[in-house]
Parts: sequence; C-alpha cells; structure tokens
Amino acid sequence: MTRVAAVDCGTNSIRLLVADADPATGELTDLDRRMTIVRLGQGVDRTGRLAPEALQRTFAACREYAGIIKEHGAERLRFVATSASRDAENRDEFVRGVLDILGVEPEVISGDQEAAFSFTGATKELTGRDHLPKPYLVVDIGGGSTEFVVGDDRVRAARSVDIGCVRMTERHLVRDGAVSDPPSAEQIAAMRADIEAALDLAEQTVPLREARTLVGLAGSVTTVSAIAQELPAYDSQAIHHSRVSHDRVREITEWLLRSTHAERAAVPSMHPGRVDVIGAGALVLLSIMERIGAQEVVVSEHDILDGIAWSVA
Repeated sequence: MTRVAAVDCGTNSIRLLVADADPATGELTDLDRRMTIVRLGQGVDRTGRLAPEALQRTFAACREYAGIIKEHGAERLRFVATSASRDAENRDEFVRGVLDILGVEPEVISGDQEAAFSFTGATKELTGRDHLPKPYLVVDIGGGSTEFVVGDDRVRAARSVDIGCVRMTERHLVRDGAVSDPPSAEQIAAMRADIEAALDLAEQTVPLREARTLVGLAGSVTTVSAIAQELPAYDSQAIHHSRVSHDRVREITEWLLRSTHAERAAVPSMHPGRVDVIGAGALVLLSIMERIGAQEVVVSEHDILDGIAWSVA
C-alpha cells in the first residue's frame, strides 16, 4: 500500500483525493475526497488572465487541503492543473502560490495528458464487465474544456476541445455582466453551434462513433444523474455507475435551459457553484450523445483525480 494525495485544479473546481493505493489489486481506498468550487477560470476566456479574486479563492482551498494531506500523512503528492491555467497569461503567479502553500509545483498538463488520466480513472474498475462493451468513449466535461478519449484496455485516441460549462456560459449566456435568466433561443442556438463545431474538431482525431459504451465524468454529468434520480441530496454512491438514458438527458437539458436561477438553485442535489453553468454542461452532454447515437451514458464518480492518484502510486 502507498498513501498518496492527488489534487486536480480545473476551471470551475479544485478537488482533493487522499487514498491508499494497492497496485497488486488495482484498488484505491479513499481516505478523503472533497471538492471546492473556486471558479479559477472566471473571465479567462475574455481576458486571458486569472482574476485576483479567483486566485485568492483557489489559494484558500489549497491551504485547507494542505492541512488534510498532512493529517493523513500522505507519502506522495501530485498537483495537476488543467484548462484555465493552461490558457492564462499570468499562470506563473498561480504556480508560485501553489508551490508556497503545498510545497509542490503544479503541473500544467496538456489536454492529451488530461484525457489519459481521465480514461485511467474512469475505466480501471470497469475492466471485465461484459455488460459494458468496449471500446469506451470517456468524456470529461470540465469548466473550460471537454476531453474525449476512446480506448479499450488503453487509450487509442484522445482530444481536448474548448467547450467546458463555464466557458460556454460566459461566451454565450452572459448579457450585461449577468447570466441570462433564462437564456434566449438565439443564445442557446449559438452555444449549440459552437459545441457542434468543437465536436467536428474532436472527430478529426478521435473516432467517437466507434464507441460502444459512453462513460461520462465530472460535475455536469454527475449532476444530471442526480436530477434524473430525483435524489434528495447529492449522493456519490447512488450516482457512481448509474445510467441515464438519452431521452432523460434531453428532458433534463431542456428544463435546465428554460428554468430560472431560482428554480435550478431549488434542486436539492445542485451544488450552488453549478447553478449558473449546469445548463451549458448538460447541453454539451446531450450534443455528444446525439452525435454518436448513444442511448445512455454510464456515469462515473471516478475520473482524472483517480488517474492522477494512480500515476503517483
């Protein structure tokens, strides 16, 4: 057993996993898994820079995580940063802050590396399940980007494209500094066109339509599952490996895009930090399902964070 810590710092959230890894059995035993919405990518698509208040929120979460890592006595730590910090002109400021707090330099990984970690985390425990035929298409819908990975026992092809839920919301659904409540048909159509163009780009590299099982990762997908199950609160165990049909994803997406902020906030399983961006994230998922003809999505709570932990172990 090796006790490891993994941090995944994305565009919308920063997440921590402290776990005991047993390479002999392929099992990760969670000791602490948590997520904080910090919206690091606030305004990055427009300004090209990380906002001072976004950096402060992220550093505050890092200080909290440093205490947890020390408390559990993790032997190794890896900190991976994704879309927002890839795009930002002032990412050196972010790197210095993390190094000061956690003692490790954040690795600003490429989209292809991000995709490989996501695939490992999502599929390691699916191997041998005959009812989930290969190849898998793993889609990780983040805040700034979405990763597409096709593979069976290993990655065959991967691509990252810039259609995350935060980026799509800021690009298409914000008017006069506020998210439209609800968005207009024209705004939704423009967002859908942007998503379709990104899917065209992904298909140049990744054979999306060859997949026989669609596996969906990250907060937009897990929240759609929670809504589909009408959970009274967010429940990771109920969500992990749940299946949501194409028809149900379409119904939920249509409702999210015509609902008001107050209506979405009233959903008991909705994280407050996702209220304004969940409609865009759900539309990305629906568009992918329609593109490849998927009748359902298998939802996984294990994703890039687990892949990072395995890379350390």
